[in-house]
Amino acid sequence: MKGTAPRHVVLSGCSGGGKSTLLEALARRGHATVEEPGRRIVAQELAGDGTALPWIDMAAFARRALELAAQDRRTAAPGPGWTFFDRGLVDAAVALEHACGTQAGRILGAHPRYWNRVFLTPPWPEIYHGDDARRHGYADAVAEYERLHQAYRRFGYRVTVLPRLPVEARADIVLAELG
Repeated sequence: MKGTAPRHVVLSGCSGGGKSTLLEALARRGHATVEEPGRRIVAQELAGDGTALPWIDMAAFARRALELAAQDRRTAAPGPGWTFFDRGLVDAAVALEHACGTQAGRILGAHPRYWNRVFLTPPWPEIYHGDDARRHGYADAVAEYERLHQAYRRFGYRVTVLPRLPVEARADIVLAELG
């Protein structure tokens, strides 16, 4: 990934690990936030007759997520404050790599980097649950987490794995780590 877009911070990690709840807590504190591309894609596809769904066509889903994450980066408000992303380009590139072998590093080379620190929500079986947009099981979510954890380190990000704490405590940790 080229360059650095300071103050664009990714929340990533295990599906069902509390990322969206943490994003909401950071928004309540006045920070700019960007919702997860995957959830938006699933909602659009389910509203129509789309097949770019992770349980139907993971490669098509990952390509759409990559496009949407790139668009999110281009349109995210620049400014002095933090902007938090619920997943992003790395997540989409890793999903595409997993689905069809396309090298994530090659994909990411065309895009600016996020802030150097990324926050991962680890697997948390007590809060994990499936829904219309999350149809995979917990074991698949854990495998996804492991791929993402390795990938963020591979691409030179400093990874903070958030402890299993109430959301406000997690938000405190994120903001303290960012200074």
